Amino acid sequence: QIVLQGIILLPLRAICITFILLLAWLSASIATFCQPGRGFLPLKGWRRRMIQTTLSGLTRTAYFVMGFQVKVKGKVASLPEAPIFVAAPHSSFFDAIICALTGMPSIVSRAENLSTPVFGTILSSLQPVAVSRQDPDSRKNTVAEITRRALSRGQWPQVI
Repeated sequence: QIVLQGIILLPLRAICITFILLLAWLSASIATFCQPGRGFLPLKGWRRRMIQTTLSGLTRTAYFVMGFQVKVKGKVASLPEAPIFVAAPHSSFFDAIICALTGMPSIVSRAENLSTPVFGTILSSLQPVAVSRQDPDSRKNTVAEITRRALSRGQWPQVI
């Protein structure tokens, strides 16, 4: 009986997750289409709200389809309280749960991730701080960019 459930549920879950991923890509593409100051200026207005609500909801739905149910205890710190949000250790796909629960903040990511098909578009819509492993000044530039965003008085979303 367990094998039969797996044979039925696995393809169903894969189809649902693929559909959710394509919806996330579409909403990220719409929100960043003809974006002024691409990557250098924060998303504002309907673009930011679309990323926050749509991607957050789709991410939560994807994890639910995978069988994860997340309950938050306590209150998530707001942008004025904590412009930098630290999640550790950040080394797995569970990081996306934290992003969904905190309103899709900017993240720190490898620059190579931005060129990945589908995921790169979604990641770019979060306006990440890109870290280049080939650039010797990348660490210094990353710290400077995180500091600039943290001191922007709410212009940029939280950085995780």
